[in-house]
Amino acid sequence: MKEQAKLGWERIEWAQAHMPLHAEIRSRFERERPFSGQRIGAALHLEAKTANLILTLHAGGAEMFVVGSNPLSTQDPIALALAEVEGITVAARHGEPEEERLRNIDLLVDFSPTLIVEDGGDVAWRLAERGAWGELLGICEETTTGVERLRALHQSGQLPVPAIAVNDAQMKYLFDNRYGTGQSTWDAIMRATNLLIAGKTVLIVGYGWCGKGLALRARGLGARVLVCEIDPVKAVEAAMEGFAPVELAAGMEEADFVVTATGKPGVVDEAALRHAKDGQLLANAGHFGYEIDRAALERLAQESFPARAGVTGYRFPDGRTVYLLGEGELVNLALGDGHPVEIMDISFALQALSLEHLIREGERPSPGVYPVPQEIDRRVAELVLNWLR
Repeated sequence: MKEQAKLGWERIEWAQAHMPLHAEIRSRFERERPFSGQRIGAALHLEAKTANLILTLHAGGAEMFVVGSNPLSTQDPIALALAEVEGITVAARHGEPEEERLRNIDLLVDFSPTLIVEDGGDVAWRLAERGAWGELLGICEETTTGVERLRALHQSGQLPVPAIAVNDAQMKYLFDNRYGTGQSTWDAIMRATNLLIAGKTVLIVGYGWCGKGLALRARGLGARVLVCEIDPVKAVEAAMEGFAPVELAAGMEEADFVVTATGKPGVVDEAALRHAKDGQLLANAGHFGYEIDRAALERLAQESFPARAGVTGYRFPDGRTVYLLGEGELVNLALGDGHPVEIMDISFALQALSLEHLIREGERPSPGVYPVPQEIDRRVAELVLNWLR
């Protein structure tokens, strides 16, 4: 355990050395202690960059309770390292069953947080189910999926606190969603498969900001890129940017790699899987592991088998075989280290400053989902420019 924690600290320190925005914010937080007396609940992908966000908030005076937002994205050395810090409680481990993950979310709810920072909206959803909002002052959410869930809670009258949609900040979606997802997803796919991308046909399912980044990086690696997008405006945009818009079934028949990035469940469903090309590799870049219908894969296959670490093969009765990466979970974290350090420095700077904004308001905002204040977006951009120049 101590050796694992030591490894965790080495990874955290490496990331910290490449997070100049956090260094500046943490230095100020240590002086001003804006979170003194606050209890922050965090449901995040527990890896080295996230650890630095948690340590920055803790340096600002917060007591922290931390859980994982995905069963395969928690890195145990990081969780063990954070658990050594007084005032930080960690309830997460790699590969935890869904029942355990949900119990840990309940433990976070029982912690009675005054602020929440999360990826995916699971904690907010559980608070609504239990009606356990307690002393909560506000929420910061970083994912497209989580923001949609928060808006659904607000529209149904179940969100009694203000929430900041960090995902919708320009300094988030223009860089994290596009360049972070693009680089880290293909990095994970290449690590897991050791296969060439150049000369292959890639199908990107969904052409939001994440899909744009995936398509851009696939082209940069030498692939022929197809895009499946139900929004006709976005499909035209994909065509104008040099990608071939296709129907899902047609794309499945051609693609060597299929990558989903829609945030919607069951996008690659049984009907689509029936069109899968022999040898096709399936990967999900969306937050939750439900975009590729794994149950349908298991129904269609006459057998499944471990093909490589993190890669499962499914052989159909007609002899075709398709391969699912990372159990269909968020592939860049299930089989890689997630977004590049510098990208997460930007996104987590938005998170830290938005949390501070929630408690520094002269008058507490009414319940609802709010954008990141423009001054925070611009301040983060200025900080980035300082180290890019």
